[in-house]
This record gives sequence, structure tokens and C-alpha cells, in this order.
Amino acid sequence: MSKAIIIKNGRVYDPKNGIDGDKVQINIKDGKIVEKVAAKGAKVINASGMVVFPGGVDVHTHVAGPKINTGRAFRPEDHAKDPVKKTKITRGGSGYSCPSTFVTSYRYAQLGYTTLVEPAMAPLEARHVHEEFMDMPIQDKITFPVFGNNWFVIQYVKNNDIDKLTAYVAWLLEATKGYAVKIVNPGGVESWAWGKNVSSLDDEVVYWGVTPRKILEGLATANERLGLPHTIHVHANNLGHPGNFTHTIETFKTLEKIKPAEGRDTTMHLTHCQFNCYGGSNWGNFESAADKIAEYLAGHKHITIDVGQVIFTNTTTMTGDGPWEFALHHLSGMSPWGNKPGCKWINAQVESECGAGLVPYIFNPKVAVNAVQWAIGLELLLSVKDKEQIFMTTDHPNGGPFTFYPRVIKWLMDHKSRVNMLENVVSPKADSQTGLKAIDTDLSVYELVQCTRSGTAKALGLKDKGHLGVGADGDVSMYKFDPEAQNSGDDIEKAFTLASYTIKGGEIVVIDGEVVATPMGDTIWAKAKVEDNLMDALMQDVKAKWRDHYSINFNNYAVQEAYIPKQKVINGT
Repeated sequence: MSKAIIIKNGRVYDPKNGIDGDKVQINIKDGKIVEKVAAKGAKVINASGMVVFPGGVDVHTHVAGPKINTGRAFRPEDHAKDPVKKTKITRGGSGYSCPSTFVTSYRYAQLGYTTLVEPAMAPLEARHVHEEFMDMPIQDKITFPVFGNNWFVIQYVKNNDIDKLTAYVAWLLEATKGYAVKIVNPGGVESWAWGKNVSSLDDEVVYWGVTPRKILEGLATANERLGLPHTIHVHANNLGHPGNFTHTIETFKTLEKIKPAEGRDTTMHLTHCQFNCYGGSNWGNFESAADKIAEYLAGHKHITIDVGQVIFTNTTTMTGDGPWEFALHHLSGMSPWGNKPGCKWINAQVESECGAGLVPYIFNPKVAVNAVQWAIGLELLLSVKDKEQIFMTTDHPNGGPFTFYPRVIKWLMDHKSRVNMLENVVSPKADSQTGLKAIDTDLSVYELVQCTRSGTAKALGLKDKGHLGVGADGDVSMYKFDPEAQNSGDDIEKAFTLASYTIKGGEIVVIDGEVVATPMGDTIWAKAKVEDNLMDALMQDVKAKWRDHYSINFNNYAVQEAYIPKQKVINGT
């Protein structure tokens, strides 16, 4: 174990403990925040001129597994753009929107992030995800298996067999070493296997006679029965379509009646909400509905969201929502062979579990739709009042690479930078079709920590993360930044581009933006308990149907402990 660390003279931001820029000494010993340590022999960091945060917790970023790996192979031009050289400490690598495993961890550490969530794992491909986790040092890692189009799930929902559904959720989480229930376009991805989709919560899934509403209700009920640390994590139907905000709010309302597990008041997290926050009826009158979402969230605390902020860049979109990627394949004009739509697209179907799609895409500031999308994300982040109800993401790499977080912070914390973009850079539609320009309040440093650390950790049920109180993990990030100075937007972006220090589990891993150590973080997964008789009944059912559903042997399905050399298990309540 590394030596004790004392951090002093820095301005500390710790919303969970009500610390808002006070000069509080932080002590770390044996990987944890402690009340005091002996000064003799301790490493003392003078954080004068710095802000001190808990380590960053990214609630939604596609960083490991077959989908991102396919993206790497899919786009050789992406690797040529941003190669990384080997050092005495770090490995070489490459990738701009789809960086290689080690490079992903290094870049996140340089930004001050110490916990990452890979939010969409096909259960059948769980081994691949965990193998890539072993190639990702520094951060603690979490992954969410996908449930919303799984044949067993749909069958149990159809039969209204919540007992077996609950047991199945518990079994699959343990089998895949997953953490939470992910749902992608519930019912729509299964329909897509037959060339169809769903467009409302009450459309029936092809051949099943089950609706998205019932899938959501069933999985949310099972989730809360198990007392899992995180709510269901939902990629809603109708993503990316004009006018979809009404469906989004109806999805929120569907979860109002679900009783939350003991210890929290939330029952659903909606991810990359920007893509489900659209007004209008077509791309011609496409507009923001961020005010409608913010208004709903202000009066309802059972929902959290992350944003999925759009960055103006060349990126690789990838999602378990196959029908949306097919639509984007036709909407996109990007092609290595010229401006010919639909030249580059991948679709995948994972046996009886889920699907996926990938399409390269350029978000262009002069394209009206892209400009409005950019403005909607910022409008959401600035207008939702409770910053522990909304989180900063780019849905990496869908809205753009996570490496652009410092630029997003600049736009959020500096009104002049937003106005400059609206007046001089982006399409005028971003002004006329959104309410962004009228928002003259900026995100405070305290609120920045809420939407990147304390809020995300709380939503995930990670009690040891997102704060700097006694007993928390020794995960800390520090930046050269004076919150009382007249900082320009460029000053803000520069300050948060490279951390002065990143500390992971009590070990210094970044100094002045350079990675200096690469300890292995934990893989965190959730274990839930169900009655033995329910699990026995489930296993009889699953094994009886297994050969009809899968091409592999049942005994080869679960992820063995050997795939997770360093782990932390969080039990359901």
C-alpha cells in the first residue's frame, strides 16, 4: 500500500458533505479518506491555487466490449488521427473516438476520472467486456448487461411472472458480473430482428404481444424488489426522432407508480436525454423541448438523467438500438467515398438477447439539426435545477469523445462562450429553436462536482465514491483553477483539460497531466439474493429452453472469477 497522503491549502468541493470551496485538509491512508494521519512519513501535497474534487464518476461511457472494439476495427482513419506513444509508465495506443483500452484509461485519468461505467453489455459477450476491463488500469469499472429485448425477459413479462423475472435478473447479473439493469429501446430491438420497430409504449413487440410499457414496468419492479444499488438504466424508444419528448415524459410517468427500494427515492435513470428531448414534428421544424423535461424533473424526484452532449467533431456512433442506427445510416452524408449516404454501417444481432449498430458521423456546427442538438444538451444541463438529478456525459463516443469534457465545462461555466458559439459559429437555428441564449446563469464549481461526481455516485449507489468524507475511497482530482478570478472560457477549458493531480485508491496516478502510475482498479458488480425455491424454478426453466435459444453450452455462459482478478461486490438490499 502506498504511503499516506495529506492534501492541504486547496479549495475543496464536496457537495455530499456541504463543502463549497472551503480550505479543508484531506487525509488519505490505506486507500481511504481518514480523519487524520501522522505527518511523519506522509506525502504532503500543497494544493494552494487548486480546486480539490472527488475523483470523477462517469455514469455512461462506451469504453469496453465488442461494440467499441468493432468501432476500432471499423475505422482505421480514427486511429491515424490520434496516436499515443509508449512511455516508461504507459503503453502506446491509438484512437480518437474509439481509443484503445489502455489509452482510454490514461485519458480519463488525465481528466481526473477514477470510475467508469460501460453501460451496454450483451450478456453473451460479457467475457469480452471483462477481458477489456483487465486491459484498462487505474479506474474502477462497472458494466450493465442489457435486458430489455431478452427472450426470457419478454416471456416472463408476457406471463406476468414477476417472481421468475426477478430471479432471472439476479441470476444474469451474477452470471455476467454486471451491476445494473440496462434497457435499450424496449421491444424495439427485438422487433428490429424482423425489420420492424415500436413507436409508442403500447405498441406490441412482433410475435410476442408484449408492449414496451410492460417491459419497463416489469424490469423496474424486479429491480426494486432486489434492492439493486442503481435503478433501471433506460435508453428510451424513439431516440433521435423529432417530437419524441412526449414519449420521454410518458416513459417517466410510467415509472411514477413503481415503489423505490429502501434507501433511495429514484426508480429510473434515462440516459443521453438530449437525444430524447426533441420538439417539432419533422426535421424542418425540429426544436428543443428541454424546458418541458426540466419542468417535469423539478416536480418529480424518481428520475435522474444524463445528457449526451453533442460535440462538433467526427465521431463513431454506436448503440444497442439497431433501428436507430439504420435510420442514421440513411440520414448521414458521411462516407470515405464522397458525400454518398449510407456507405458505412454495421448492424448486429446477439442471438436471443439484443442487437446493435454502428455508423460514423460528423456533427457539423453549420448543420441546423446538429446545432440545435448541441444547444439542447447545454440547455438541459443549465435549466434542470437539481444538479444531482442530471449528469454531464457525451454518451461517448456517440455525441463525441469524452476528451471534450473540458470544452463542455467551458460552455457550461461561461455565458460569453455560449453566446460566441450562437452568434459566430453555429447555425442560427440553435438560437431560434432553443432557449439557450436566454440562460445567462452559469454552472458553478459546486454544481460541476454535483453533475460529474456526487450526483453520479449517488445515482449508482456507490456510497464510497463521489465525496471526500471519512470512509470514502481515496479517489481525488485536483486542478489549477481559481474560482474567484475572472476566468475566460479558454481559462476554464485549459484548467480542466489536464489534472494537476489524480489520486486513485490513495495512489498518485497523474501529476501535472502526466500519467505516473497505473494500478489496477476494481471491477464492481452487484449481487442480489432471491429465495432458493425461486432460483431453482428459474434454473429448471432456463436450462429446459437453453438449447432453443443459444448456440453455446449453458455451462460455458457465466463469467468465471478468473476474468475478474480484482473485484468489489455490492449486495442488493
